[in-house]
Amino acid sequence: MRALTYHSAHDVQVDTVPDPILQEADDVILRITATAICGSDLHLYRGKVPAMKEGDILGHEFMGIVEDSGPGVTALAKGDRVVVPFVIACGNCFFCERQLFSACETTNPDRGAIMNKKGLRSGAAMFGYTHLYGGMPGGQAEYVRVPKANVGPIRIPDALDDEQVLFLSDILPTGYQAVLNAYVGPGDSLAIYGAGPVGLMAAACARMLGVETIFMVDHNGYRLEFARQAYGVIPVNFDEVDAAEYIVDNTASRGVDAVIDAIGFEAKGSALETALTAIKLEGSSGAALRQCIAAVRRGGTVSVPGVYSGFIHGFLFGDAFDKGISFKMGQTHVQRFMPELLEFIGQGKLHPEAIITHRLPLEQAAAGYRIFDKKEEECRKVILRPG
Repeated sequence: MRALTYHSAHDVQVDTVPDPILQEADDVILRITATAICGSDLHLYRGKVPAMKEGDILGHEFMGIVEDSGPGVTALAKGDRVVVPFVIACGNCFFCERQLFSACETTNPDRGAIMNKKGLRSGAAMFGYTHLYGGMPGGQAEYVRVPKANVGPIRIPDALDDEQVLFLSDILPTGYQAVLNAYVGPGDSLAIYGAGPVGLMAAACARMLGVETIFMVDHNGYRLEFARQAYGVIPVNFDEVDAAEYIVDNTASRGVDAVIDAIGFEAKGSALETALTAIKLEGSSGAALRQCIAAVRRGGTVSVPGVYSGFIHGFLFGDAFDKGISFKMGQTHVQRFMPELLEFIGQGKLHPEAIITHRLPLEQAAAGYRIFDKKEEECRKVILRPG
């Protein structure tokens, strides 16, 4: 089959690789009909995440048709059209029973990314990601093996097309969980740092849930303008103003009720942080988190769906303590939210496909990565189709 494989930083190629095969009783083989490039894929593309190997198949946002299944598969049948969550969960461990699917303690044989790990079990495996998280082949391919197929993949009604539901695999539930973790609703105020796909999905979900005032912080004008038109946000360009100061000034000198950091560890930071990161004395840029702490009101919440790793020196924990801020963060418990989000899409309350700007065949995936990475052609989101 044809699949997009990792070779080195900024070098991904569509290669011919062996077809996947059933390995466990509860596996299915999925024929991919649509897949997408995620912002998290760009961390891999840029060589910022360790434990990638040459030949790894990328991609964790995908959907398709069940082509084959193991004898233990009871939830799906051949021919079913499904979307697959990016986290792989068993459904019956301590965490899965609490619907904390991204913390599943049985699917990841590798160590995970926690530095001070002690004897802690690793969290869930993920498709198309580093070998810290299982090294599972991803879905930017013609076919993919889906383990634990009784837990997670969700059938899609014929009335909904691929583009309407594809983002159930990651960015839509990630944006939704971020808003729920922010504890905001009707009449509240919210700031979202990062107008990429997750930030845009968070804005869509916040608006659906009745959040009154939404500030969107970014420095790409075309992204901010789209968010303003689509979701009625107040755009804030951090190249032009101190975003947190602007937000405080426009909230009666209090700050917003909650902030979502949809940027993560590659936030545009100071020259010092860039240098420290290069020599491995800093794990992540703290620029976005410092802004979030500054922009939120006392007693507010900082919700972090953006990926972080390692340590941050400039965290300003004292400011967070003084303001009595709560933090809520982590990988998304995708399986928990997929059914209700599918209902919202079917009811016309959410239109995640609105952010798509680029539709390419799988064979042009490397070009899609380059365009998305460099934000060329006003790119917001790239989807790929095999064949």
